[in-house]
Amino acid sequence: MARKIFLVSLFSISFAFVEAAIVVYLRSIYYPEGFSFPLKLISPSHLPVELARELSTIVMLAAVGILAGTTRWSRFAFFAIAFGVWDIFYYVWLKVTLDWPASLFDWDVLFLIPVPWIGPVLAPVVISFLLIASGLMILRRESSGAVFKPGRLAWALAILGTAVILFTFVWDFDATLRFQMPQPYRYDIFSFGVVCYVGALVAAGKSAGR
Repeated sequence: MARKIFLVSLFSISFAFVEAAIVVYLRSIYYPEGFSFPLKLISPSHLPVELARELSTIVMLAAVGILAGTTRWSRFAFFAIAFGVWDIFYYVWLKVTLDWPASLFDWDVLFLIPVPWIGPVLAPVVISFLLIASGLMILRRESSGAVFKPGRLAWALAILGTAVILFTFVWDFDATLRFQMPQPYRYDIFSFGVVCYVGALVAAGKSAGR
């Protein structure tokens, strides 16, 4: 199990550099003076390529999880670890190559499908650590022979946390589409979503251990 986790993490770290390298090139084209909001209009010929690249990224990370895992939950666990490690090191490599972000509170474009997701770098990094923690918890349970079966409370908290956090990313997407400065990020709502996620992890751990 440890060997698989290491290899999945190694892939994610390497893949993160590939993604960061693409962003280095994109920013040299669209933000030669340095990346900042409001966003600039992307070329119509580049937009579909960028959307396809983002979708392909998720497919690749999911494929790694499917290949590494042997059960439904272990596949999800490896995907969660792969995604979390990839996202964290994506920002590590951007810091190495571009000396960006200056801080975890710098804004970034997080995703583009179906509408632009925007928020401070801190948000995806926190979520990534939670994904890694959840993945490791699931793998630990399954490797010990226990059945991982989260109860209704864990599911409810996870769904609520996801909805709340997604809201903080997309609630002001209209400003992004109009190339305007976004409203201040709702750290209060994001914090509530994180608490829901932590609660879901605790509840899932307890129900799985029964």
